[in-house]
Amino acid sequence: MPQHDFDLQALYRALDERRLQREMTWAALAKEVNRHRTTGSPIAQSTITGLEHRASAEGDGVLQVLLWLGRTPESFVPGVDDTHAERFRLPALTRGQILRWDTRALFAALNIRRQHQDLSWAHVASELRGFTPGMLTNLAQGGRIGFPRVMRLVAWLEEATVTFTRIGNW
Repeated sequence: MPQHDFDLQALYRALDERRLQREMTWAALAKEVNRHRTTGSPIAQSTITGLEHRASAEGDGVLQVLLWLGRTPESFVPGVDDTHAERFRLPALTRGQILRWDTRALFAALNIRRQHQDLSWAHVASELRGFTPGMLTNLAQGGRIGFPRVMRLVAWLEEATVTFTRIGNW
């Protein structure tokens, strides 16, 4: 398991660098990130610019900015090798689609590994900073999860992030 978390500030710097290269405003960047949206609430400009100082960020929103950058989540985790490999690439989306975390699939994989290693949820939580047993078992209900925390789960499972994403509709 990598020793480091997903680096939200490095993500912000990469977004800002690409934005400046393209001579875009933050508002224009947000518009492009939301380009496939047909309904629902767009990802706010302030959500994107707030990455600069946040310790955590909503997972589905981070996936959208990663798609805009054309980068893998693993490319922002120090210590992960070959981050541009095909197995790490996020899928291309079309109009009306959004990439989301599949927290039920994440729970199922965690539970299988936990059972295979004969571990309690308390033991798994103790290996993963920032989780309680209840937080882990609640993943079975679906819902949202944030960065960098979700990358700790993916690393513990020794899987590619994309394994636990799904394409949904806006």
